[in-house]
Amino acid sequence: MTKFNDIQQHLSTHSYHWLVTGAAGFIGSNLVEALLKLNQRVTGMDNFATGHQHNLDQVQQLVGADAWQRFDFVNGDIRQLADCARACQGADFVLHQAALGSVSRSIQDPIATNETNVTGFLNMLTASRDAKVKRFVYAASSSTYGDHPDLPKQEPVIGNPLSPYAVTKYVNELYANVFARTYGSETIGLRYFNVFGPRQDPHGAYAAVIPQWIAALIGNKPLFINGDGETSRDFCFIDNVVQANLLAALADQPGAVNQVYNVALNQRTSLNQLHAMMCELLRDRFPHVLEHKPEHAGFRAGDVRHSQADISKAQTLLGFAPTHRIGEGLKQAMDWYVDSLTKDSK
Repeated sequence: MTKFNDIQQHLSTHSYHWLVTGAAGFIGSNLVEALLKLNQRVTGMDNFATGHQHNLDQVQQLVGADAWQRFDFVNGDIRQLADCARACQGADFVLHQAALGSVSRSIQDPIATNETNVTGFLNMLTASRDAKVKRFVYAASSSTYGDHPDLPKQEPVIGNPLSPYAVTKYVNELYANVFARTYGSETIGLRYFNVFGPRQDPHGAYAAVIPQWIAALIGNKPLFINGDGETSRDFCFIDNVVQANLLAALADQPGAVNQVYNVALNQRTSLNQLHAMMCELLRDRFPHVLEHKPEHAGFRAGDVRHSQADISKAQTLLGFAPTHRIGEGLKQAMDWYVDSLTKDSK
């Protein structure tokens, strides 16, 4: 039995109050769904800057009416300390996912990125401290590794940041560490590596590569690969991220708290490989993908060439054991996207 099995068993008989920020977003809504299915009480907070009501509507349908009664929603903005304080009331654990993502967006608008990711983060830390929250688990980022060339990436070794977004996520780690030392807060940061899965938005200028490409392939529209396609990433399916959040919140091993952890697979997939895998999964339902050829664009500013995570620290201290490799995750995500995108086109 894995540590995550133990955690799920524990939660089936122990009810806690969880606050999930960014609850209407991709990762946040998946956390809300998982917690409600485990009979937990959940408060969600979002200002719908990048999240969507339809994500929460889908969670409501999936968990059922009884479970949905254990969900409360705060329409609030993490840039407002009063909203954060209101959302934290009575919470045992905070899973802080709210952020303004995207490297390219941060390069275009560093002020907005800083306001949400730094000021908003500090507000949430302060409100959690004042509400005496047991533990504050937050979404950190692989962008923190910056220009350091070593692979796989190990938590203590980082380089210079390559974007305003990367700066903000590193500042989050610094603030969390200071709150642990100064106020005795319990914090854990999870450095996500290219998360994907159901409810990840395929639309908009800053859509992540996997949902954006799936939408393009299904719709037989232009698909752009930045650079030569040999850029590689450690793609991580959403179920692995949900697992890491719950393990972090309830970690009881000495030394596990007030740390940051990589959340990924320790596996690199090139953009060319990713495109081929998607076409293979879609070919039976959409034969036109066999003739679909990607177009190449220039390398994006702020992007690193290769990314791969050493996950041994999370495995050792949290009991992290990924359940989905990229092929399994893509297949599961593909089914959701095909259903969602074909509904949108009707």
